[in-house]
Amino acid sequence: MRKARSLPLLLTLIASGFFATVHVGCGDSSDGSTFGNDSGADGSGETDGAATYDSGGGFGSDGSTGMHADFPATPILDSPDGGTGGAPANAPALFGGGTATDAGANAPCLVQTEVGSLLPKNWLRPRFAWEAGGGENLFEIRVHADNQVNDLVVYTASQQWTMPDAMWKNLARDSAGVPMTVSVRGGVFDGTTLTALSQGSSGPFGIAPVDAPGAIVYWHIIGAGAGELKGFSIGDEDVQTALPATQVKQYSTTCVGCHVSTPDGQYAVFSSNSATTTWADGIGALSGADAGVGTTPAFLTADGKAALQTNLVGIMTTSNAHWSAGDYMVMASSIDNKSLQWARLDGTGAAATGVLPITGDPNAKHTSPQWSHDGKNVVYTSAPQSASGRPSGTSNDVYIAPYNDKAGGAAHALANANTAANEYYPSYSPDDQWVVFNRTADNDTYSVAGAEVYVAKADGTGTATRLAANDPPACSSRKSPGVTNSWPRWAPAKPSPQTVNGLTYYWVVFSSKRLDGTVPQLYMAPVVVDASGNVTQYQGVYLWNQPATEKNHTPAWDTFAIPPSPSNPR
Repeated sequence: MRKARSLPLLLTLIASGFFATVHVGCGDSSDGSTFGNDSGADGSGETDGAATYDSGGGFGSDGSTGMHADFPATPILDSPDGGTGGAPANAPALFGGGTATDAGANAPCLVQTEVGSLLPKNWLRPRFAWEAGGGENLFEIRVHADNQVNDLVVYTASQQWTMPDAMWKNLARDSAGVPMTVSVRGGVFDGTTLTALSQGSSGPFGIAPVDAPGAIVYWHIIGAGAGELKGFSIGDEDVQTALPATQVKQYSTTCVGCHVSTPDGQYAVFSSNSATTTWADGIGALSGADAGVGTTPAFLTADGKAALQTNLVGIMTTSNAHWSAGDYMVMASSIDNKSLQWARLDGTGAAATGVLPITGDPNAKHTSPQWSHDGKNVVYTSAPQSASGRPSGTSNDVYIAPYNDKAGGAAHALANANTAANEYYPSYSPDDQWVVFNRTADNDTYSVAGAEVYVAKADGTGTATRLAANDPPACSSRKSPGVTNSWPRWAPAKPSPQTVNGLTYYWVVFSSKRLDGTVPQLYMAPVVVDASGNVTQYQGVYLWNQPATEKNHTPAWDTFAIPPSPSNPR
């Protein structure tokens, strides 16, 4: 049974205009939405930003302030295939004839396209899904947009409804940046009368005035020692196999796990099991690439291959600034889990690999590196302990070191990120202005329930911001910390980030077990920054195109070469 939620407080916050910005001074895995100020479930006392939806621009696709009729004038009566068991013809009268009450736990809880979310213009069409709280079997979904003549009203006996594609395209064109709200009501229908009418989730959501770029590729965990890469381009409504383990040509493997894209999008550099080591790093062409799937690039030398496979281990990184002839570079942990090690894939002899010299770091282990996009710096996890190329144990922190053409130099802690808790898995934003990372109070880092996602300015100023996207809906019984929000990665720099009316839009993907508490699935979090560096954040958006029963983890968001979706209505 779901816990009761404080919906009156939620509605009071919405009505009072409470939403504001916050000033920001691979191995095998088994693998409460709040508004406004968060109490700081991690004990940090930090304040979360909250959603706003007015872009400051005019309504209408042509820049006019006109109204639009993208929603029908009459309610939609949803029926399943076959036409039976759907909403009755008199559903509008049934819902209009009674007064909905806040029934606490006995009311529908919106868990997909939830209150407080923001969708890119080219995103999956909205799927509204909810949990019934007290035996409801007939529901009303209502969407209001300030520049739409009609409200969208849907009656259904199902617990989810997906907006038709043509309607979504028109709405995204005409109402991006326009204040919108969504609400769900439910009641118990006995075939004649509707009783126990209850008001469920209700509040703002919106459409950003920009697209999200690229493609997302993730580790699909098939079972113990078995995994593959799957992925999709933004807007696709199904997923493709991007790199099966059986088609890796570099060596024999049954599991392809942690990975990054090469800057040209043609290959994935990955960590996988092999016949010679527990975990080795490799490279293989993606299923949508010009080369055959799983093949290695023509520039890969024998020494470069050996360096990648035997000198590097675990979480790796590439940079567009170091991806050309004579400089095809990959960086990961050294095989002894002590240092950051680079491999030049087209190198020979001593020029094929080496350790990045780092000074000024009190911890003995350097792991999980991520290059800045300009290639000048590396953000990484400073760890007392590490295993298989990832941090472990406690007291991990985020550090930044210069690359300096393989010469390295003095590292420094990212002062606004590090606390007494564990901070790890850092990654640069596409413009290198921000760092996203995980934080947990748990005594480890791998697939821990307490993991949460934070962002901090890359120059170390201000304080880190805990993302509201960590929280499942407030009406859900699941709370964070406790749902394993892990492995955050930014959308790429082509063409993100985009700035409209003084607001810069970033997108972050991460995995979370909030759906059922055990299975990791992918979620997206918008991060919107104004010209003064103030962050506005939104709730997490579930990626409903992924199979809900599959274990999906370690997502990467880049310019991956993914084949066209066969069933995408676009």
